[in-house]
Amino acid sequence: MSALGSYNLRKACPVTETTASTNPARSATRGRRARDSALTKEAILHAATFEFCRNGIGGARVEAIAKRAKANMRLLYAYFGDKNGLYLAVLEHVYTEIRAAEQQLKLDDLDPVAAMRELINFTFTFFGAHQNYIALINNENLQRGRNLRKSRKIADLTLPLVASIENILRRGVAVGLFRSDVDPVQLYVTITAMSYFHVSNRYTLSAMFDKDLGEPDWLEKRRHHALDVIITWLTATAAASEGKRKPSAARTPAGAAR
Repeated sequence: MSALGSYNLRKACPVTETTASTNPARSATRGRRARDSALTKEAILHAATFEFCRNGIGGARVEAIAKRAKANMRLLYAYFGDKNGLYLAVLEHVYTEIRAAEQQLKLDDLDPVAAMRELINFTFTFFGAHQNYIALINNENLQRGRNLRKSRKIADLTLPLVASIENILRRGVAVGLFRSDVDPVQLYVTITAMSYFHVSNRYTLSAMFDKDLGEPDWLEKRRHHALDVIITWLTATAAASEGKRKPSAARTPAGAAR
């Protein structure tokens, strides 16, 4: 379109408060700005995750985070407030990723034992593949969890996980597969411990036993061990109860009064 044509078009359609809000060029500009803002925030979070995992909240430097993210310091402070705000945002980002990945498992679509095995396998594999998250969580434990307690978001993210485990347990009990006295939080802490401890303490344990606990063969045996321990414990009482009921019925003499 010629410059004159553009001019005539603008005269015919003057920009008013109404038309400005739907102007394609302005909408496109706002869209680009929103995308750029989201990408910048994501870059800062990734850079901050690296820095906090490596140096903890005390040793992390905001300047190093901004440099790694190729972000303006002014924008960093505008998005996250200060270093503590950024640290909390990183914690929320990490736990959001963990919980979102768990929800993708679709555990309610599986039978109870398969669902529990899937959760154990996922947790074991996830921590092995995200050792930087373990460093971050260990750092927060050194802070006695005081930053994590400030986040309502992380607590809210945990509720669906507990509900999902409760549902798996309930279904397992209903069909006689699982024991009925299992606390879902206790169970998840056990699953996490068996998926986490050998990673967070890999180097000290490797030195103690003169064995590399990071070797794929050892990790695969450890994963099977975790599955066997947890699933056997979950099903042991139910199996024993079922076994006690069946012999008693078999010992009832034919024709005896019932």
